Amino acid sequence: MDNPFVAGKPAIAHDNPLSRTILRKLDYDQLTNCMRCGFCLPACPTFRETGLEQESPRGRIALMKAVADGLMNPDQAFRVQMDHCLGCRACEPACPADVKYGQLIEQTRDALEDHPERGLPAAGLRKVLFQGVFPNRSRLKWIGKSLAFYQKSGLRRIVRGTGMMRLFAPHLREMEEILPDATGRGVVEQLGTLFPAKGSPLARVALFRGCIMDVLFAETNVNTVKLLSEAGFDVYIPEEQVCCGALHAHSGELEEARALARANVKAFKELDMDYIVSNAGGCGALLVEYDHLLQDESDWRENAAWFAQRVIDISQLLVDKGRELPFADEAATAAEPAVMTYQDSCHLRNVMKSGSAPRQLLKRVANAEFNEMKEADRCCGSAGTYNVMQPEMAGTLLKHKMEHVKAANAHYLLTSNPGCLLQMILGAKKHNARADMKVMHVVDFLYERISRKDE
Repeated sequence: MDNPFVAGKPAIAHDNPLSRTILRKLDYDQLTNCMRCGFCLPACPTFRETGLEQESPRGRIALMKAVADGLMNPDQAFRVQMDHCLGCRACEPACPADVKYGQLIEQTRDALEDHPERGLPAAGLRKVLFQGVFPNRSRLKWIGKSLAFYQKSGLRRIVRGTGMMRLFAPHLREMEEILPDATGRGVVEQLGTLFPAKGSPLARVALFRGCIMDVLFAETNVNTVKLLSEAGFDVYIPEEQVCCGALHAHSGELEEARALARANVKAFKELDMDYIVSNAGGCGALLVEYDHLLQDESDWRENAAWFAQRVIDISQLLVDKGRELPFADEAATAAEPAVMTYQDSCHLRNVMKSGSAPRQLLKRVANAEFNEMKEADRCCGSAGTYNVMQPEMAGTLLKHKMEHVKAANAHYLLTSNPGCLLQMILGAKKHNARADMKVMHVVDFLYERISRKDE
């Protein structure tokens, strides 16, 4: 009898080119590791909203395996289900078999992108963004300067006043309204490539500054560097670093993600740092998996493992290795303390396993109370570009999230990822959160509250 398996995969004659690509790219061992136990179901946001098996990790894995085994063709409904996954990876901590679901969904999307079904305008825009903008620092700076001009010159007021924004879909209009002030002057332009520690240095660390992060949240990058310096770290910022590749990997552009990973590994390895610090959960989650991303490339495997072992979120580094800083909300009092609550970054919690570190830091702030929000570990619907590509499901998740935010009744809503931050700002505006509530990145909140800073 012929062996039905070849190199760990079923030797089945697929008559569909996409099926063959999916079989070739999927880690078949991970597919078969799934025990169909269902522990992932209550952890999955889309399953919780719909109650449909195909909207769960178990259901999507079953669909992947059916295609890989030649039992079904990957039709449009299959594509829809793969796109409908948030990629939050909340299923992974819940899985007793340790199935790497995040890798499976990225491999499947990578296969789907080899057989795209989209019009020329959408394909062209995607190519411009993924190949022409995100990997290119000079173009990102130009976009930052252009956005800053649009925001500050009066042009934005004119565009809104003439009703031009009505040409865009409602969810895109909403996102435009809450964009923070952009800049073409990122953290290197403001602080240079080395920022020394206050006092005797405890370690040498390198900041991963990100792409969009350094355009829309440059102040957070600056505050990250200063906070690390206050905690005793010499901070280096390699100029040669590029986009982390997370948006590429989540969108099925794995080859582009690998190219970016190689560039980053080279840039940081040359500095030989003790730690590589991320302040964005979405970026950090891919950075810490560069070893997996480049595992099949013998020339890069060892250095990618070196890189991944050193990646750490700023909150975790401050808790584990930094000098304990005196945080205090001086505007609050013991009688009327500031109330904080926290929304998890899914990737920081589920992939980097650093969900407790931000909370530990926030609980150190004097004259403030930490109020744990119900279901803070549930995805807010941002998920990279998900809130742009899947606005209906993202909007539903955000609506439920803001119900819990309101119940927390906090003065400050804090998070650790730029996408989550924008989603929370949108939610606060759209769903009428308390008027005096501020939505902030944890880093910005903490840096503003370092007592007796010697500037």
